[in-house]
Amino acid sequence: MHFLMLLPFLIQMLVITFDEFYFHVRRGLPKWERIGHPLDTLTVLACFAFVLFVPYSSLFLKVYIGLAIFSCIFVTKDEFVHKECCPASEQWLHALLFLNHPIVLTAAGLLWPIVQGYSFPTWLQGWIPYADQLRMILSIQTACITLFLLYQTIYWNVLWKEKISE
Repeated sequence: MHFLMLLPFLIQMLVITFDEFYFHVRRGLPKWERIGHPLDTLTVLACFAFVLFVPYSSLFLKVYIGLAIFSCIFVTKDEFVHKECCPASEQWLHALLFLNHPIVLTAAGLLWPIVQGYSFPTWLQGWIPYADQLRMILSIQTACITLFLLYQTIYWNVLWKEKISE
């Protein structure tokens, strides 16, 4: 059952990788996406870094909820324009990402007190038998998000030279 807690993270990784390396590389990205997509990733990274590095408290939980809500809204900013430059299959993939996004951030929020060394609710104990390994899993996920952010920024804004209509 503990695998279910990590499933949203795996889905996020697989779907965003497919979106990037199938759709984005295939069609190229106009300037607004070359700037906007790294910013989307930055909002996700902020949430994960917050969980890893900020001590859990009721005040910081409210801050985290604000960051997560901001991220969930922010990542949808491009959809008004995507309808004109993306095929329906890519828009469907984006819909999957938008459905999964709050689930990932909620799961990270639920894991936060655990990775900070606090005890966790009894109802979660059956789902999370390996609490000591969760910090490593979230750290790896955060490192992957950081690498993806660097890739998006460097590849699309420095290395990629093909020009498409802006």
